[in-house]
Amino acid sequence: MTTPFFCVFLAFLLIYVPRVVVLVAQARRPEGFDNRHPRDQQARLEDWGRRANAAHANSFEAFAPFAAAVLIAHLAGANPRWSTILSLVFVGARTVYPLLYIANWDKLRTTVWSIGFLAVIGLFGLRWMG
Repeated sequence: MTTPFFCVFLAFLLIYVPRVVVLVAQARRPEGFDNRHPRDQQARLEDWGRRANAAHANSFEAFAPFAAAVLIAHLAGANPRWSTILSLVFVGARTVYPLLYIANWDKLRTTVWSIGFLAVIGLFGLRWMG
């Protein structure tokens, strides 16, 4: 397995890191965790729990383009070194992103999101960059 492919697996796992925080926030609600209507309960979360839920949703949104970019770079015969670097940059950014989101550090969060986004754009364009 190549490093970029392993990074796809790591990015998949990272989707669920903020989900654990959401579950903690739900369990701390006065009514406890509502397994019958968890999405309704998530919609009522506030502060760090609400931000954790948003980070979880954003992780899903970021995963598909990253996975597609890794596959396209691989199939197009892109430079393996740069594919590895950009994949690691993406995973690094997505590791920090939910922490910044939950902590409500919006400007730094946006910067880190942008770094991950640019890594995906780079993966898509690697074949044409040399």
